[in-house]
Amino acid sequence: MAGNRDYINRRIHSLLGVIPIGIFLIQHLTVNFFATRGPEAFNNAAHFMESLPYRYVLEIFIIFLPILFHGIYGVYIAFTARHNVSNFGYFRNWMFMLQRYTGIITLVFIAWHVWETRIAIGLGWAELNYQLMESILTEPFFFWFYVIGVISTTFHFANGLWSFCVSWGLTITPRSQRFVTYATIIVFLAISYVGVRTLFTFAYGG
Repeated sequence: MAGNRDYINRRIHSLLGVIPIGIFLIQHLTVNFFATRGPEAFNNAAHFMESLPYRYVLEIFIIFLPILFHGIYGVYIAFTARHNVSNFGYFRNWMFMLQRYTGIITLVFIAWHVWETRIAIGLGWAELNYQLMESILTEPFFFWFYVIGVISTTFHFANGLWSFCVSWGLTITPRSQRFVTYATIIVFLAISYVGVRTLFTFAYGG
């Protein structure tokens, strides 16, 4: 019975990592990338997202609750998983280990980012605009904290796509799994560029 429950939880954990969390990640990076077109473009995009109908319902049930479950159960997986990199240094074993480590880093990063932006804005301490992110990212420590956080997040998502395809039976043969490996590497590089390019824009103006 416990084994079945763990199996179901892992499937839900995998699914939530792609839908809706992965979709939200892509959307969030896309909105932030408007910063490369200037402060006004970013502010317009951010304010559009803020003005969506049922925004709080969407945030709670499509973003925060899925992230909470995925994060808590991900920590459980990370601390109960057995790494065998030292004995079997295959590519997938390294990816498995990095998936767990980046999951912890990503959880810390998201918690801080939500506190620094969403909660601070909700409490009236800050306003969501270009100047807010500029003030955060012009500080060297937080700039590199965000770079590490963004890269950890994009890797965790991209590599998680591979695990999702395997666990849900979408890639069964070694050939299909190898193809998805190459595809997820491209996804990782593409969305990492979008995220890091945005950070450099906020910090250095381009």
